[in-house]
Amino acid sequence: MKLTDKLSQSKKTLFSIEILPPLKGKSIQSIYDSIDPLMEFKPAFVDVTYHREEYVYKKREGGYLEKVSIRKRPGTVGICAAIMNKYNVDAVPHIICGGFTKEETENALIDLQFLGVDNVLALRGDSIKTEPQFVPEPGGHHYALDLVKQIAGMNKGQYIDDEMKHAEPTNFCMGIAGYPEKHFEAPNLYSDIKWLKAKVDAGAQYIVTQMFFDNKKFFEFVQICKENGIDVPIIPGIKMITQKKQLTVLPKIFHIDIPVDLYKEIEACKDDKQVKEVGIKWAIMQCKELVKQQAACLHFYTMGTSETTRRVASEVF
Repeated sequence: MKLTDKLSQSKKTLFSIEILPPLKGKSIQSIYDSIDPLMEFKPAFVDVTYHREEYVYKKREGGYLEKVSIRKRPGTVGICAAIMNKYNVDAVPHIICGGFTKEETENALIDLQFLGVDNVLALRGDSIKTEPQFVPEPGGHHYALDLVKQIAGMNKGQYIDDEMKHAEPTNFCMGIAGYPEKHFEAPNLYSDIKWLKAKVDAGAQYIVTQMFFDNKKFFEFVQICKENGIDVPIIPGIKMITQKKQLTVLPKIFHIDIPVDLYKEIEACKDDKQVKEVGIKWAIMQCKELVKQQAACLHFYTMGTSETTRRVASEVF
């Protein structure tokens, strides 16, 4: 079922989660173990992230370095199929630019269509660790906007082979990412919103935001979107801080601010056990306010664990 239909038909705030594929060598049971405790909240959908291939250089005889491709996390497409089969819930795969040619993207979308996947989240994706900035795959997309256009084109029956006749269109409901504190590469929020609107105009039907810890920034973001003609559902992304080191790690990786009050509470904690309790309390406060303001859905970044999400959800839903 399309997420936009679920959002429009629901009379209350929905619950959803995002999971990471397991590390290579682990079974899918690790996925089930993280989802099982959250099924009581009836997730409207489960996002499955995609981690592109990365490379290492191995020294060979004669001193030569060989570039070897590795993949740390396997099969988003297969995991989506398994989740849908086991839980009868919509799975939403992340489709990224990095690491894919346009043809590979088309083939992945065809596979997803065959599996009955109705929703996708279109993202540029991050640069790999060995590159200072994002580098597209030769023959791939540089920007998420171009990826959105490809998916929207397939929804109209437009494939790479323009000589195909009577091609059956896909029917994906397409989401994109939004950044209440702006994308770190954008020169300003105005520029970020301009490109966000371009993706909506190109066919994106809903937005899921980056995590944030200050609801005011989310509400301001929603208002700015409306003022700029963006009228698709905007789903807030929620994460709980559970370790003191995240005070520096999260801003560095995700380019977000930690509110002063939250920072002071965590800084005063004696250990991470206390930090987790502070993080849960803060998230409950955030979520209750978002529900009160009639957020269509709360999207939890579980990061492979379910305990903290379950505790927050049990107080909110």
